[in-house]
Amino acid sequence: MRGYHKAFMETKRFDIITEADARVLELGSTVRLAARGHITPLAADTLRERRITVIGEDMRATPPGMSLVPVADVRRIAIGSDHAGFDLKAHLIGVLRSRGLQVQDAGTLEKTPVDYPDVAAAVSKIVARQEADAGIVIDGAGLGSAIAANKIGGIRAAMCLNETLARYSREHNGANVLALGATLISADEAVAIVLRFIETPMREPRYIARLEKIARLENS
Repeated sequence: MRGYHKAFMETKRFDIITEADARVLELGSTVRLAARGHITPLAADTLRERRITVIGEDMRATPPGMSLVPVADVRRIAIGSDHAGFDLKAHLIGVLRSRGLQVQDAGTLEKTPVDYPDVAAAVSKIVARQEADAGIVIDGAGLGSAIAANKIGGIRAAMCLNETLARYSREHNGANVLALGATLISADEAVAIVLRFIETPMREPRYIARLEKIARLENS
C-alpha cells in the first residue's frame, strides 16, 4: 500500500487536461486530476483513444463521462441578463446571496438596451472556465440567450419555464447554464426554477453516458 501511495504522488498532476495535453501523454499511462479539476470534452475522447487512466485526488479512477457532469454542490453562480431581464436578475441575485451563495453579476448593469448574445457569452465563458459552478442567463423569452450560451464550448444551456423542466435539464441533460424568460414567468416562479436547477444533481450513469455523445457532437 505504501508503494501505491508513492506511485500516486509521483504521477503527473493536472488542474485541467486539454486535448493538447492528452495528445502528448504516454500511451496507457496514468495521470492525476486535481480536486475540482476539469477535462475538456475533446481531451476526454483523446484520453480514451490513448487508453490513459485519470485518477482523481481521492485516488479513484474517473469513470468515462464524469468530467462532463455539472457541479452537484453549486456554491458559485454567474448570472447575466439583457435589459429585459434586468429587474429579474437583481431579484435573483438578492435571493441567492441571502442563501449564502457567491454570485457574480456579468451584466448588464443598467437598463440601457444591450444584445443578449453578449451577456449570454460572458456568463457561459465564466462557467466554461470553471470560475462558477453554474450560470443563469436572462432575456425576454430566454430562447435567444439559451441559443447563444450553447455556442460556447462545454456549455449545456436549457430554457426552463417550470421546476419540472429545471429538474430534467440537470438530472437528465447535465445542464450547467439555466436560461430564463423574464416576460414569461413571475419573480416567484423564477426563484423556484433556479433553486430546483441548482439543487438537482446528475448521478444516473445512463444519463452521464449520453453527455459523451453530446460532447462528440460539439466537436464534430
